[in-house]
Amino acid sequence: MAVCDVCFHHCDLKEGQFGLCMARRCLEDRVVCDNYGRITGFALDPIEKKPLYHFYPGSRILSIGSYGCNLRCPFCQNHTISYDLASVYEREQAVNSGIEKSSDRQTNSISPDRLISAAKEHSTFVSPVRLAELALSYVKEGNIGLAFTYNEPLIGYEYVLDTARLVKQAGLHTVLVTNGTAELSIIEQLLPVTDAMNIDLKGFTDRFYDKLIGGSKRMVMDTIEAAAGRCHLEVTTLIIPGENDSVDEITELAAYLAKIGRKVGVDIPLHLTRFFPRFRMKDHDATDIGHLFTLVDAAKEHLRYVHAGNV
Repeated sequence: MAVCDVCFHHCDLKEGQFGLCMARRCLEDRVVCDNYGRITGFALDPIEKKPLYHFYPGSRILSIGSYGCNLRCPFCQNHTISYDLASVYEREQAVNSGIEKSSDRQTNSISPDRLISAAKEHSTFVSPVRLAELALSYVKEGNIGLAFTYNEPLIGYEYVLDTARLVKQAGLHTVLVTNGTAELSIIEQLLPVTDAMNIDLKGFTDRFYDKLIGGSKRMVMDTIEAAAGRCHLEVTTLIIPGENDSVDEITELAAYLAKIGRKVGVDIPLHLTRFFPRFRMKDHDATDIGHLFTLVDAAKEHLRYVHAGNV
């Protein structure tokens, strides 16, 4: 048995068992990065899509993702690769007859062999050396580096670290698009080779993190505070009606970011993004555009840069 030390879940794993993130498992009494180098998504994106509006605007960045996530957001837009890996298997053979999907926690009860098979079938192995070479090959098309995105990169930090070192040696930039849910020991390893982050601060109440997505607001705040002033930092909050959309909450969130920014002498841009019904919140209302801009105006009382997204 072994305990994973990447995030607050501290999954206590038996031999062969996967953690909640579906990307780390116990082998020979140690926790290994099982999704190391397994790529599920690959695109040359505008930098603004990350979203990063104040980091080399107008440029493009090679964006890649793997599988797995250590949160359980019911509004996830990339759930089939982020944490619903079991659904890949379920498309071929239902785990529970008559049930559309197994529950999140039941996912870990599916045999490791089935999960590994599904992951490998729907991903391609790319070594750190090869990925750095690919990033360089796209420079002529406006590429400035490599962005780890689509799923949660911090759960596979070993691959990010190995690749980012090579990208840095090549004179290119590394970007992390992350939920910020990792121990500071992991963040401290990554910061020296990270040029920019967009961190999801998904809400600003413990209720939102504890009850809705199974996360830790404090851990995300620790990541923001560690990154501010040490790499370019922008923050994104998806505005979900009735969950995190009060003027008071967004005002408090913006004031917090302004305080952190003042402490290190930087402006931290905030992206307030419109929610559209997705995944397990398909019956939820989309964010009202008028209310979104009300929240933007409220946040601007504290922050210099506030951007409305998905409008």
